[in-house]
Amino acid sequence: MASFPDNTRHGVPRASATLILNDCVTGYPFACMESSVVSATRTAASAVLGSRTLLGARRARRVGIVGTGLIAQHVWRFLRDLDWEIDAFRLFDLDPAAVGRFAAAVAKDTEAEPVVAEKVEEAFTDCDLVVLTTVAGEPHLHDPQLLAHNPVVLHLSLRDLAPEMILAAQNFTDDVDHAVRERTSLHLTEERTGNRDFIDGTLADLLCERLRRDHGRPAIFSPFGLGVLDLAVGKWVHDRFP
Repeated sequence: MASFPDNTRHGVPRASATLILNDCVTGYPFACMESSVVSATRTAASAVLGSRTLLGARRARRVGIVGTGLIAQHVWRFLRDLDWEIDAFRLFDLDPAAVGRFAAAVAKDTEAEPVVAEKVEEAFTDCDLVVLTTVAGEPHLHDPQLLAHNPVVLHLSLRDLAPEMILAAQNFTDDVDHAVRERTSLHLTEERTGNRDFIDGTLADLLCERLRRDHGRPAIFSPFGLGVLDLAVGKWVHDRFP
């Protein structure tokens, strides 16, 4: 998997990836595929499963989206295809053309009202669900008051939120050791606090009902992404579209 954010300036996708599937008995490769879409699909599926689990229903009055690129598009398609009830979207992107295209797609495929936000903070306003899919390399959101209305935040880009925002919420991830590294927001929070006590658990804990969300607090889901899930999706694609 390779990620080069400057690619978008030249009309080239930010991410590219190659997935090789090996026979479990012999070890020999039997498939080689371009897998940026596989990875994006896995990311979006995990995100929407996390949001359904944390919200308790396929319903959000308003959805805020920060960063309207490929990953956000896949998240939106999952929400649409799974018949989520959504009244409105608040969209923010530093690229006016990208956010315009996204708003047009939403308006075409749904009755939900797409509103283009002038400031990133507006993507949080009155939103039950906030989706962060940027290419930020360090935190740019610092005010815990953005979470005062207790939204669910899908922190898919992993580095948008400052530690003070992480500490203001319940925190869930896909795998703790995997996610608390590489200068993610969770990693920066661990460095500040000296522990991982601020992480409540994983999506698996929620699905197996070992943990429950406290609806009196905001919830942040920060999945790092597990390669084994890409393998599973890739094998599924290979078997059905040989």
